Amino acid sequence: MNGNGGYSREGRAVGVATDWLHLAATPTFLLMAVLTETSGGGSMDMPYPAAYATSSLGGMTLMYFLMAAFHSAPWLKRVLRWWRKLTLPRPRP
Repeated sequence: MNGNGGYSREGRAVGVATDWLHLAATPTFLLMAVLTETSGGGSMDMPYPAAYATSSLGGMTLMYFLMAAFHSAPWLKRVLRWWRKLTLPRPRP
């Protein structure tokens, strides 16, 4: 913060960059999950692969989906903010 109680230009730039990085995590992990599953690299080498054959969502694909879910908070906050804007009653002039 500068002496006037506001943030410097560099501080605002860093804040904007971190906001975009937070938003980039979920789509990136989802893309990685889809690519891993479609390329066939989702199953890890396990000693008993028959025990894990019940689901194609195993190994790395599952991990990427979980990482996307854990990093979805910025998206959920953004959607909630947008939803509140739409549903709050507007003051009449």
